[in-house]
Amino acid sequence: MAASVLALARLTGRQGGPVDRGAAAASPAAEGVEVAYGSTIKLMHEKTKHRLHSHDVPYGSGSGQQSVTGFPEVDDSNSYWIVRPSPDSSAKQGDAIETGSIIRLQHMRTRKWLHSHLHASPLSGNLEVSCFGGDGQSDTGDYWRLEIEGGGKLWKQDQKVRLRHVDTGGYLHSHNKKYNRLGGGQQEVCGVREKRAENIWLATEGVYLPVNKSK
Repeated sequence: MAASVLALARLTGRQGGPVDRGAAAASPAAEGVEVAYGSTIKLMHEKTKHRLHSHDVPYGSGSGQQSVTGFPEVDDSNSYWIVRPSPDSSAKQGDAIETGSIIRLQHMRTRKWLHSHLHASPLSGNLEVSCFGGDGQSDTGDYWRLEIEGGGKLWKQDQKVRLRHVDTGGYLHSHNKKYNRLGGGQQEVCGVREKRAENIWLATEGVYLPVNKSK
């Protein structure tokens, strides 16, 4: 199984998987690969090209939970996220993900979940987005509804999507507001309830599991 997954990663031109910190540029052949549950991916913010990122550094305000940022460099292992279904879903590893599905994103390095709540974000005062919990600890604050742009039904690599937080209604959002204390050009990731151009993300580098075939 591992060999087939790595072969698929190479086939798609995405070699920035958990075992390889390098990240290859997208190739035309990579377009159209479906995102399946269990895949380990990076999410790129369309407007700024920063990757969704986390690390074991807490916020100095708000919840004090593990911070989430936008990171400008492609080659960073703290920008990998494992796509998981909600615990009450019947979806299995390898299943394709339809628009409208509720998903969770687990940070590969720290095992915490992409999370949001009503705390104010540090730079803009929008909804804070953090990482929280772990393998045995997850709640509805980790639930995000997938919204595919342009009428597509199944989530695919390099496809424009929005992620809307179930509890707060906020869209996963980023912008050019930079953190001074973190350095490296990291920018704020937050939630906003309005649908904006800055809400758009694309699945890019990663290890994409083969999709289960329908019976």
